[in-house]
Amino acid sequence: MAQEEFYPAPHPFKTQLLKWIGSKQKIAHQIIAHFPLHFGTYHEPFLGAAGVMAVLAPERARGTDIYAPLIEIWQTLSSNPDLLKDWYATRWTQFQAGNRVAVYEDIKARFNAAPNGADFLFLCRACYGGVVRFRKSNGYMSTPCGSHPVMPPAAFARRVDLWRPRMRGAEFAQMDYREAMERAAPGDLIYCDPPYSFSQTILYGAQAFHLPDLFEAIARAKARGVHVALSLDGSKKSSRTLLDLDLPPGLFAREIRLSLGRSMLRRFQMAGQTLETEEVTDRLLLTY
Repeated sequence: MAQEEFYPAPHPFKTQLLKWIGSKQKIAHQIIAHFPLHFGTYHEPFLGAAGVMAVLAPERARGTDIYAPLIEIWQTLSSNPDLLKDWYATRWTQFQAGNRVAVYEDIKARFNAAPNGADFLFLCRACYGGVVRFRKSNGYMSTPCGSHPVMPPAAFARRVDLWRPRMRGAEFAQMDYREAMERAAPGDLIYCDPPYSFSQTILYGAQAFHLPDLFEAIARAKARGVHVALSLDGSKKSSRTLLDLDLPPGLFAREIRLSLGRSMLRRFQMAGQTLETEEVTDRLLLTY
């Protein structure tokens, strides 16, 4: 495929709405440069913090994720941005007025008792390193409070106002990725950024995710004439380990390597040490 047939790389959009480990927003413009020039609806079935969708700002999109509180945030951004601002401002005010750690733990306990988007929104911005970690034993979010200053409501409100027009073409729904991918029509584009099986097992959704199941879903989509792009683990320079996965033969037409810089997740796992040599590369696999 000639270079001119690929999507023109947009300008980087670095303003995050959610603090989110593993977000591809900082390299989204590089990923998008490898999208087809023309496609129908854009689908993102592992939506997370929606970094790629926000940079792309598609005219027609479907953003889905298995985690209901996360989708509640995106649906509220779309339907009632002022409510999203109020959710954040209410919790931030409580957080600043009292014992920060105690208030954070109260919000986290309430969220664990009844998961919801309003509490999850604040926890994502206030938790340590933006690492939303869940216990395998009971499914509870376990990340402690971060020591960093938490964004004031006025600044968060400005981010909501920046994000809403970029996401205006999107519909959001809680859905398993397999069901979401089956809804893609010929000529559509799916971008998959699944939990990384080697490095992200402490993060939400990773424990129940099996990569061979995703490969089967990609194969079905490809057979229908859907374009699929997939981000996967690359290599860690500190261990000199190439995370070589057994890819189904013939499923992907091309592979691109993209540098992600230092691993924030490894910094979290190593108790906050600065890991100068812990660099990570991503594999972008394309069916076209």
